[in-house]
This record gives sequence, structure tokens and C-alpha cells, in this order.
Amino acid sequence: MLGSDVLAGDLAPSPRLGGWAALKRLILAEGLANLDRAFLWAPAMFGLGAAAYLEAPAEPLLWPLAAVAATLAAAWALARRWNAPRGLIVLVSLAAFFMAGGLAAKLRSDRVAAPLMSGERIVRRVDGFVVDVASPGAGGQRLVVAPVAISGLAPERTPRRIRVTIGQNPIPAPGSAVHLRAMLGQPPPPAAPGSYDFARDAWFDSIGGVGFVIGDIGDVSLDAPPARLRIAMAVNAFRWSLAQRIFARMGPSSGGIGVAMVTGHEAWITQAQTDAMRASGLAHILSISGLHMAIVGGFVFGLARLAVAAWPWLALRAPGKKIAAIAGLLSVLAYLVISGAPPPAERSAITASVAFLAILFDRRAITLHGLAVAALLILAWKPEAAGEPGFQMSFAATAALVALAEAWPRPLKEISTPWWIRWPQAGLAWLAISVAASFVAGLATGPFAMQHFNRVAIWGLPANLAVEPLSSFVIMPFLAIGTVLEPLGLGGPFLAVAGWGIDAMVAVANAFAGVHGAQRIVASAPPQVLVVAFLGLMMLCLWRGRLRWIGAPMALSIALWPRPEPPDAWIAADGATAAVRTGDAAVLLRTDAKRFGAELWARRRGLEPTTWSLYGCDRRVCVPATGAPVRLALAWSRKTPDAEILSGLCAAAEVVVVRGPRPERIPPLCNDTVLLTGEDFAQGGAAELYRHLDGWRIAWAQPLRGDRPWSHLLTADVTGDR
Repeated sequence: MLGSDVLAGDLAPSPRLGGWAALKRLILAEGLANLDRAFLWAPAMFGLGAAAYLEAPAEPLLWPLAAVAATLAAAWALARRWNAPRGLIVLVSLAAFFMAGGLAAKLRSDRVAAPLMSGERIVRRVDGFVVDVASPGAGGQRLVVAPVAISGLAPERTPRRIRVTIGQNPIPAPGSAVHLRAMLGQPPPPAAPGSYDFARDAWFDSIGGVGFVIGDIGDVSLDAPPARLRIAMAVNAFRWSLAQRIFARMGPSSGGIGVAMVTGHEAWITQAQTDAMRASGLAHILSISGLHMAIVGGFVFGLARLAVAAWPWLALRAPGKKIAAIAGLLSVLAYLVISGAPPPAERSAITASVAFLAILFDRRAITLHGLAVAALLILAWKPEAAGEPGFQMSFAATAALVALAEAWPRPLKEISTPWWIRWPQAGLAWLAISVAASFVAGLATGPFAMQHFNRVAIWGLPANLAVEPLSSFVIMPFLAIGTVLEPLGLGGPFLAVAGWGIDAMVAVANAFAGVHGAQRIVASAPPQVLVVAFLGLMMLCLWRGRLRWIGAPMALSIALWPRPEPPDAWIAADGATAAVRTGDAAVLLRTDAKRFGAELWARRRGLEPTTWSLYGCDRRVCVPATGAPVRLALAWSRKTPDAEILSGLCAAAEVVVVRGPRPERIPPLCNDTVLLTGEDFAQGGAAELYRHLDGWRIAWAQPLRGDRPWSHLLTADVTGDR
């Protein structure tokens, strides 16, 4: 049987052939040449299968998924045994991986199933254990609590975990047994139709309730928790203690970022620092990810290899590279534990571990095959990662960088070159690699940043180039050494050097963020366009040959796809606030309620949030003023306004939002008004309103979520015109 290279040469397009004949020969030739790289597409198909499960409109049954997956796996095995055409084998295998991804996601969802709180938020008493200090939310510091008892809930209906904002209370250490009163309810639905569903993340984290603490947090005596929970709390208590010591050493200016880069705790990062890092395109440094794992693992690997080489007796008797790989592997695993194992760190640790294991088994450490194995392991372990922006961006960036490394020319090493020639050449080579790597990684992550975060940092490339030497050679290495020595009381000097590097990095971020137009808001494209962009990126990274450039316009589809006209108004999922569009701005009716959701909706539609005084608001209602782009009135009290107030609202507005229950008697003035009440929002969630010549069209969030374990979809139909 001829090899793929011979076939590719035989079927190469002839210059005498033109049109479709030459194109067909090119497709056939490159297709045959790329059959040996078909495995590289396996994690992409597995991830698409998992994502298809996450986005399904209804919860699929387990047995049909298992039956189809098993059938395809059997067909794949039989096709290989019977020497079927290789193209057919590849197609069947990729279909099998797709179905395996969906099956894995279904099994994972069933395994993490835990009780969810239902109904409106009410005040409840909670006794439980502090599991961890979560990242701060819009309302401040938050805790993850394992409840032992929640008032009004039977033990079988008590969530496995809850997350609460603690306000001005001191932060209790993980492992503490606490008693508190909190306004609790189920995890929040999407902020707008089609936007990211945070309740789905909570489901896979077994968080069944969220809310905020009322009053003080007290101590309580509870029976010992299960061993697994005790171990998790002991690890988190060590991390929290280490975070406090690092912050005390480094001080408030750099300590917050230093702690976040070591332990993952973001409790001390200021809002000004966060805003500057986002606007300059450096926000990825605040999240423990592949960059941090690569620096720490690579630093320990290089240090261990240097130490072995410096001891001639050991260097002659032991494989220094493999010893260094073991040291790097152990450092990555230790860093994973210290960081609290957030999803980005887990993904990065698996990828780095595969690279070090490849060295131990005499394989190339950085290859696309290694990345494919790592991605499959990650997705098999946590298939829900396929729907997370962090995984999508890290996988795309890593694939692009590895593909760049494969394509990068490797010049021959010159012998006896003078240092004054060799050093400038090395410096220029390092600069070229840095520019190319930052540019390629930015292009690979750009579609996902636009779609999910709706921000484009104009100066992201130069900012990352300026910060890369600081993060690689100063911040992360000295943080690593200082963290290891801090329990012995010797980490101060090293943490001080890391602090100087962080201060310089923040100065760079402030400089680029302060440039006019440093950040642009980009509206999200239709969700299916992201799949097109992803497949285009994979085509560019995984395919060999001229046809790979078909992926370029596909990869750019997020930026090029025409956006529909934004909605004229938005209403929060509970009817507590609203926003209206005027030009390229979104005017918030209430700036003290659901601010995060309103700004999230505005950015998703490409609008700039603003607080212009186009609506007059008092303690209970908002009414439109002269010049309001949408005559929308809002009554946000949980109590339905009386007939007189409701008549006044209907007289002043064309759309009236009542947060409370629907009144028994609708005033005559409301007959020609769009009246939305608490029942509508309980069934439909957040709403977007579009003005048409014949009235208003309302798009609801809840129907787009589907009938899933995390959505609590009601059966009433709330879609369509109104």
C-alpha cells in the first residue's frame, strides 16, 4: 500500500489543469496527506459533542446516547479490522469521538447532580463549614459554604454547597464552622436571552444556592464533616494562610496580584488594577493558567537540569533531563494544589504534565499530539469545560502556539561564533519569537474574547510584549522561590523583588489603558458563528497544505459577521431594573440594582452603559422623562402597585414593568400598553424588547436555556409577539 506522501505527490495538481479539476485533485491530495493527523481532530470533535449536550434544548436520555456512542465505536473497530478505506475510518472515528463527548457530558451532569433551591429568595439560617474563599463578585467578598442545615429545608433538599457574599464581615478561614443568616435563592439565570448561563456553572460545581449574608457571621459547634471535606478544607486553609502571609509581606500595592498569581485568591486586587489589566489586554495574567504553569514548571525544570549538570558525579551517572522532568512535574502538581485547582489551573497542569511525561518516555515534549492527548484527558474528566470561555481560549491559544513552533524555522547552530555576534542574534531571535507568539496567541483567542467578553484591547500586543520579560524572568520565578521559602520565614527578599516586577507590570497596564480608545466594545455574534470560527482556527493549526488557509476567513467570522439591530430595551430576570438603547449607548434606569447584569447585556449588544437622566425614579417607580427613547415605566417593589399608580404608569408609558404579581383588575388605561408582571418573569426570565411597526416583539431568556437540570424551565410558552 502506498504511503500518504507518495499519494500526495502523485495527485499534486498540474499547472496545465485549471478550474474544478485542479481543485479536486488538490483536495484529494491534501486530504490523503493529512489522514495521519486525523487524531489531532479528536479532542475538537469530543469537545463539540460535549458542547452540543450543554446547548441541547432538552435533557437527552442516557441510553440513546450510550447506544449511539457504542455503535459508532464498534463501527470504528470493525472498519479498522476489515481494512476499510482510510477516509471512511477517519469519518467514523471522529463521529465516535463526537458522540463520546456528548455521553461523557451527560454522565458528568448526572454524577454531580445535587439539590437546587427553588422559589424566590428568602432569609434563611445556615449552619455549615467554610469550604473556601471564592473570588469576589460585584457585591464584594464571597464564601463557598458546605451547609449542614438550612432553615426550612429538609436534609434531602439541602444543597451540597452554597455561595454567599459576606458584606463587611471579616473573612472566616476555610474549615471554620459558622452560623449565619442569608438571603438565599437558586443560582441566577442568564442576564439576557442567549447570554452565558452562570447557573450551569453552578450546577457542575454542585452549588445549589447563592445569596448574601445579613448581619454578623458567628461561630457554631458542629459534628466533624466527612473525611473528603476535611481534606479539602485543610488544603484551602493552608492556601488562605499562605495568601495572608504573602499579602502581608508584599503590601497592598502588589500583594493582591501576587497572591492571585500564587494561590488564585483575588480578595485583595483593587478594582482600579482589574480595570487597567482588562483595558490593556493583560487580564489573563491574573488568572492561573498555562502561562503560569509553563513558567513555574519550566523554571524548576531548568534549575534542576542546571543543578544536575553542576554535579559532575551525578551528571555522569543519571539522566539529567529526566530528573529535571520529574522535578518539573512535581512542581506543577504542587502549584496546582496551592492554587486551589481552579479549572484553568487544572487544564494547564494536565497539559504541562503530558509534556513532562513525554520527556520521561523519550518523546518530544511540545507537539500537537501531546496537546491532543492533554485536551482529551481534560474533556473526559470535566466535559463541561467545552462550554467555558477559559478552556476555549486556552486550547485555541496553545494549539496555535504549538503549530507555530512546528512551522518555525530552526537555523543551524554556528560553531565558534564570537559573542558580540552570537548575543545580538539571540536577542533578535528571542524578540521575533516573542512578537510572533503574542500575535498568534492574540489572534487565536480574539474570537472567543469578542464573543464572550465583548472587549477588544487595542494595545494588547505591545502591552504583552512589554510585560512578558517581567512575568517570565522576574515575577513568577521570584514568586515561586518566595512562596517555597515563606513558611520558613525566608521568603521576604524574593517576594520583594516579585513585588517590584508587579508594580512595573501595573505601571505598563496603566500606561496602555490610559491611551484614548484603548478598549473597544464589540457585540456578540450569533452563537453558531463561534463554532465556525473554532473550526477555522483548527483548520489553520492542524491542517497541512494550502487548503489550511480556508480556515482564515472562518476564523475571522466573529469579527466579520454582520450584527443584527440591537434590541430597544432590556429587562432584568426578576423585573427589578431595565435599560433602554439610544444610539450606541444603553441607559440604565436604576444604577443601584442589577448593575452587573445591565452592563453585561449592554456589552453583549455592543452598547456603552451610561446613566443619563432620561427617567425619573423615586423609591418605588421609574417613569420616562421627555426625550426618553423608549417610554418604559418600572415598578420594582415586590408589591403590586394599586390601580391609581398603575393607571398613572400606563398613561405615561408604552411598556410597563411590574415586578410584583399581576393585578386582579387591569385598569382601562393599560389596555393599549404592554404590561409585564412577575408571572411573566418567573416563566420567561430576562427579556429583550424590539420595536416593530405593529407593536413590540419580546425575546425571553428562559426558552433558550431549554428544559435542563439547571434551568427549571416552566411549561408555559412565553415567546413570540406581544
